Amino acid sequence: MAESNTDTKSSNQMWGGRFASGPDAIMEEINASIGFDKKLFAQDIRGSVAHATMLAHQGIISPDDKDKIVHGLNTILSEIESGNFEFSRRLEDIHMNIEARLATLIGPAAGRLHTARSRNDQVALDFRLWVKEELEKTEKMLTGLIAAFLDRAEEHAESVMPGFTHLQTAQPVTFGHHCMAYVEMFGRDRSRVRHAIEHLDESPIGAAALAGTGYPIDRHMTAKALGFREPTRNSIDTVSDRDFAIEFLSIAAISGMHLSRLAEEIVIWSTPQFGFVRLSDAFSTGSSIMPQKKNPDAAELVRAKTGRINGSLVALLTIMKGLPLAYSKDMQEDKEQVFDAAESLELAIAAMTGMVRDMTVNTARMKAAAGSGYSTATDLADWLVREAGLPFRDAHHVTGRAVALAESKGCDLAELPLADLQAIHSAITDKVYDVLTVEASVASRKSFGGTAPSEVRKQIAFWRARN
Repeated sequence: MAESNTDTKSSNQMWGGRFASGPDAIMEEINASIGFDKKLFAQDIRGSVAHATMLAHQGIISPDDKDKIVHGLNTILSEIESGNFEFSRRLEDIHMNIEARLATLIGPAAGRLHTARSRNDQVALDFRLWVKEELEKTEKMLTGLIAAFLDRAEEHAESVMPGFTHLQTAQPVTFGHHCMAYVEMFGRDRSRVRHAIEHLDESPIGAAALAGTGYPIDRHMTAKALGFREPTRNSIDTVSDRDFAIEFLSIAAISGMHLSRLAEEIVIWSTPQFGFVRLSDAFSTGSSIMPQKKNPDAAELVRAKTGRINGSLVALLTIMKGLPLAYSKDMQEDKEQVFDAAESLELAIAAMTGMVRDMTVNTARMKAAAGSGYSTATDLADWLVREAGLPFRDAHHVTGRAVALAESKGCDLAELPLADLQAIHSAITDKVYDVLTVEASVASRKSFGGTAPSEVRKQIAFWRARN
């Protein structure tokens, strides 16, 4: 007997602390999802109302039971929205919490709600509805961010700045053209969102546990009631599919990467060394010991959020990669990743939209920087091809010699005397100076999608028409 008591004590110590009651407590802790899936309450109730309505329409439950169920579900919805609903971990998840409360409210009729469905297709429905709504919200937020960039692009269609490759001065562009690069990037993100909505626009309810059901249900009716295009077509795939969640996370990761690139540019541009933009106090913080500091914390945090989003994508891919068909409990771990990524993406888009609209652009500083680093060298090479008839490779060599000479003299290309240029190549005339200013360089780039202000305005008009 003593030995038995010792073993019991040892066992309790092994389970430890909060799990004093042993394995049952551990199982409850690992199995419960109500701590996060309660976020799906509105979708769960919406799906149950549609399911009950269909069951009554098909004669599977009585109209009276349907009315009791719908009334009870609406009561529960009001309780949750008002904060008067008590969630229980013992009931595992949002589905069982709602079902238990429904039984308390309306009695035995509540038990008829689960006819012809399983928690497998129920959670697939709730989660799919939530992701669809989140994608629709993301689409609207991206549209707002694009609109902010269009406004800044229109304002700065002629504002010259340096264009960079390798973060080295390359050729002059306009700030409006640079803004429109982000319009294209976030426009692609929005297209991906729209495609994802189309991909997931199928109703899972009615797939039941994995094999469908023998009840005479009407899945097209519930699909239509829930705003889906049609029902899913394979019950096994339906309950085991989380592609819609992975696709959401993929979109979030790509969009987050775009936001992070923009954030990095804002961090660089707002340094005293660049001074291209200045963030308002609304999106900056100060230093606890250095009173002169104005830190671009909002941009830095947007940049950091991308890491969390990427982590969520990798986590869900890893969760799903080894699962046999159909449903496995591993899939319970899908929601926290999506919820966290959605929150991070929403915050990042909102913050960036605010920064784009709010920041002050230092056009004088940008223009001064646009001429640095011999950024009009390509214009000299193009002039030699166009006016002197040189092959581009020869023109490139001549221009390289001119840049080396300017470097040795500590001046810009436009400041080199004509005699020095003609000493490099006799075909150069004083007309070359017409192309060596940053304004002339920018204005000449009239190819479709180029940086010339006229082309920038064409692209702004195109995007305003489709935004």
